Amino acid sequence: LNAPLVCRINSSTYVLYSPGRFDREVDIGIPDATGRLEILQIHTKNMKLADDVDLEQVANETHGHVGADLAALCSEAALQAIRKKMDLIDLEDETIDAEVMNSLAVTMDDFRWALSQSNPSALRETVVEVPQVTWEDIGGLEDVKRELQELVQYPVEHPDKFLKFGMTPSKGVLFYGPPGCGKTLLAKAIANECQANFISIKGPELLTMWFGESEANVREIFDKARQAAPCVLFFDELDSIAKARGGNIGDGGGAADRVINQILTEMDGMSTKKNVFIIGATNRPDIIDPAILRPGRLDQLIYIPLPDEKSRVAILKANLRKSPVAKKSKCRKQGWEMEIEEEPLQLIVAEL
Repeated sequence: LNAPLVCRINSSTYVLYSPGRFDREVDIGIPDATGRLEILQIHTKNMKLADDVDLEQVANETHGHVGADLAALCSEAALQAIRKKMDLIDLEDETIDAEVMNSLAVTMDDFRWALSQSNPSALRETVVEVPQVTWEDIGGLEDVKRELQELVQYPVEHPDKFLKFGMTPSKGVLFYGPPGCGKTLLAKAIANECQANFISIKGPELLTMWFGESEANVREIFDKARQAAPCVLFFDELDSIAKARGGNIGDGGGAADRVINQILTEMDGMSTKKNVFIIGATNRPDIIDPAILRPGRLDQLIYIPLPDEKSRVAILKANLRKSPVAKKSKCRKQGWEMEIEEEPLQLIVAEL
């Protein structure tokens, strides 16, 4: 019985998979939270764990980790526990004092430190992060924040309630509006609120000059998002890759249309159980292909406007809240409104 192992089935010649040869495919995927917990229990069964260690929490925070990554994580946590006791260990002695040995235990802080150093192999080719941006970092836009909480945060935090009432959560949303008004910050903030991973892609990054490679890039990004679930997949400059089909004059071989078709296929194949939410951002919603915006895809459109007077006050407060401001400064509370009223109405968030 021959059982070859490959990491990428598409990179192998199709002749190998013809009948009578290797005609059965077994996908050994990325373990889910339950699988990660079982793997962690195996690798820590001979470790002395402190009472504060919660392996279930560690399993929930290790999205995209495979068995080898989890084994390395446990080893790194154990090494960190030893490092903290190095001042009590005499390296010249062949044995370690029994009292020191008994005091050695891997704590939750050791696991957190190991997690900060960990980079799961399944996600190394894509920058995946849990953003540090919070709602406090974004001034104004209170209505938009509330709408995002209802669309993204509630389905992630209360899936049982959506199931109970037979509700299907939205898969995606399109931010549109003038540039520099906080679309990227909003996407990062909602990912942080949900404690979800965040993958940010600029549209032109997916396009290449080679036939079929742009579509492969789209498939790979969506695969990474599924592996990193719960995940917010953010497409910046969506209009660069999702223009209305048939209008790309001079497009060699319809490459742009094929990219859109691949994006639509991936969106339709995205199960709600995967906990992947797609956010697109554009300054030109009028040129986006209508198929992208139909129900079941990016069916929620949210306008991110220029900040009004009240929002400009909130933006300045948010950006100066960690900075020392002199008591007599005109930027103190009593002078906020007076100063900002003198600014032009076209001032965007990035300029503030």
